[in-house]
Amino acid sequence: MARNQLGVLNALDVAKTQYYHFTAIVIAGMGFFTDAYDLFSISLVTKLLGRIYYFDPKSAKPGAMPINVASAVNGVALCGTLAGQLFFGWLGDKLGRKRVYGLTLLLMVFCSIASGLSFSSNSNAVMTTLCFFRFWLGFGIGGDYPLSATIMSEYANKKTRGAFIAAVFAMQGFGILVGGIVALIVSSVFEHYFPTQNYQLDRKGSTPSQADYVWRIILMFGALPAAMTFYWRMKMPETARYTALVAKNAKQAATDMSKVLNVDLEAENEKVERFVLERSNNFGLFTRQFARRHGLHLLGTATTWFCLDIAYYSSNLFQKDIFSSVGWIPSAASMTAIQEVYHIAKAQTLIALCGTVPGYWFTVALIDHIGRFAIQLMGFFFMTVFMFGLAIPYNYWKQHHTGFVFMYAMTFFFANFGPNATTFVVPAEIFPARLRSTCHGISAASGKAGAIIGSFGFLYASQSKLKSQRDAGYPPGIGLPHTLMLLGVINFIGMLFTLLVPESKGKSLEELTGENEDDASQTQQSQEMSAARTAPE
Repeated sequence: MARNQLGVLNALDVAKTQYYHFTAIVIAGMGFFTDAYDLFSISLVTKLLGRIYYFDPKSAKPGAMPINVASAVNGVALCGTLAGQLFFGWLGDKLGRKRVYGLTLLLMVFCSIASGLSFSSNSNAVMTTLCFFRFWLGFGIGGDYPLSATIMSEYANKKTRGAFIAAVFAMQGFGILVGGIVALIVSSVFEHYFPTQNYQLDRKGSTPSQADYVWRIILMFGALPAAMTFYWRMKMPETARYTALVAKNAKQAATDMSKVLNVDLEAENEKVERFVLERSNNFGLFTRQFARRHGLHLLGTATTWFCLDIAYYSSNLFQKDIFSSVGWIPSAASMTAIQEVYHIAKAQTLIALCGTVPGYWFTVALIDHIGRFAIQLMGFFFMTVFMFGLAIPYNYWKQHHTGFVFMYAMTFFFANFGPNATTFVVPAEIFPARLRSTCHGISAASGKAGAIIGSFGFLYASQSKLKSQRDAGYPPGIGLPHTLMLLGVINFIGMLFTLLVPESKGKSLEELTGENEDDASQTQQSQEMSAARTAPE
């Protein structure tokens, strides 16, 4: 234990895994379940929106969104998420984690419902309203990233902290999976009760008027898990590390954690006062001291998350286009609109089951054994390999769908058993308590900047140079094979920047940040962290 460690913090570090740990995982994790459902469910219904609102009566083909509208609908929530991560990350350090934790959830519930209530007969009005509410939905989702990660890291013991934080994030995989399942159920129900032969076909040909309810139900379902969690979030006490180290209220920290841990803890007011008076590490974010001690760490966490999300979100949001291009999903002209939703949902569900969900839980199981650094480096490496493996023999995969789906699923497996989990975990561990939420928010926002590039750029870059697509209004891009190759290069860059990220396995948060050390010890600790990698214990 570090010299002068507060008893309440040491009690948290050495606490055995118990009921409150699992409660915290579920409460924080349900937010991420909702986050993933809301962010990725839009990819299930964008083609349906195109068929409903952008049908051209002069064309015999199903309607399709203009590329700028498709980009906006897919990417606007990510813009809101970026803003929310920065704002709520900062607010979590200023006002406390708990005080703003419920606000993000309320915003998610309200905007999920409002997204499905974008009623109008005018396509521009519907899309504008939908984008407006999805921006604010993303704003609430953004706040959940730094707050959930910071709360879980500050509640956890040092032995299994990585697994607990990763378990919170792993709920994202279930959100993606349930999104696909909900779309399967809703589309199946509508197909059963309103079979194709009984459709009152309108001017949109294969798109029945009832299809307008399908996308609304799918989007609005995201409000349910968030609403179910709100009460329990409000009952959680503020974390002891914020109360003691930031708010300087040792008595309240001891009282809160005594109830949580079921032990008697001493308030240690004098030790907290001595901590405030004697420690010189109360530097701010925009100071030389922070740049010297944590500047490279922040650059590493932000850049790796940025690279990861370019590849991850472009692959996830537009997997329907990738599957269509290799012929795994039938052409739109051969299906009704609801059948198309069903096929897209089936593909997403299969990928989630085979690659996305298992990858998250491999990280949960192994992160405290082999370390964050090794998992992140390995994940980026295999993502690079599989992206090149998809891109180079692309024409071969068009004739061998099973092999393509396997390779594609492996990119998601190693994203989640890799940087998609570790980029979330590490920023919640290596920065001081008073800046932890802010720095996590900055790192996460960098990731969402990458996601925005991925979501907007992928649509343009992946378009082939075929005349038929140019005639349909799509600008010529570099084509899907070259786009996949470019994503492989970006993953390789992420692997290089991983070298800036320290290993945090098995250490208390105060050991990592030097918050319980004197100046000389802090300097030594910072140097050790910069050099730390994956040496065995």
